[in-house]
Amino acid sequence: MSRLAVWAVHLLTASGAALALIAAIGVARADWKLVFLSLGAALIIDGIDGTLARRLHVKERVPWFDGGTLDFVVDYATYVFVPAMIVAEAGIASQPAATIAGIVVVIMGALYFADKRMKTPEQAFRGFPAIWNTLVFLLVAYRPPEIVSLAAIVAAAALTFAPIDFIHPIRVVRLRPVTLTATVAWAVLAGITVFSDMRPGVPILVALGIVSFYLATIGIVLQVLRLKGRG
Repeated sequence: MSRLAVWAVHLLTASGAALALIAAIGVARADWKLVFLSLGAALIIDGIDGTLARRLHVKERVPWFDGGTLDFVVDYATYVFVPAMIVAEAGIASQPAATIAGIVVVIMGALYFADKRMKTPEQAFRGFPAIWNTLVFLLVAYRPPEIVSLAAIVAAAALTFAPIDFIHPIRVVRLRPVTLTATVAWAVLAGITVFSDMRPGVPILVALGIVSFYLATIGIVLQVLRLKGRG
């Protein structure tokens, strides 16, 4: 039964690849509800499979199978590759700029996943953590001018290897209750946005913007406070 539980966790992780395929089909059909529901489900799976794996001690029970590599493969598909397709096809920028931006996303995402320094001692992410799925979601939801969308993509790419911290909502201990609350709020607001066919009302967009700003900047704030404390 313990072996069965281990393989169930690995299968749960691998199911993210199926969700990536469904999302890619959604991109081809311009069905953005299907796209972001699939990516949202993959995000939830990614948030729980690691915890399950650690509790079940999957490395010790099936040492010859590398769940970390499996997780990286699935994460690249859902966090980077499919979002790059969205950048190229969702109309957030005109061609050929949209395709070029998508190429930037897949290349920078691939490089980031190979960076062994991506986690700090506090378990935050060092540099923009290749969460292109969330950035692209916001661009599709807000539909800013093309120059703003392209600038956001370029900025995220430039920050990929920058020596600044981005919060991990579960593993970073400091302000964890507040960050977890903000994460849940973001998920609820994102769900409302998706079920509104990516056209929610102004109050939802304002709230989503506030929570997104917190999650994007709180890691830097904690990093500055930590450095000041050392000084």
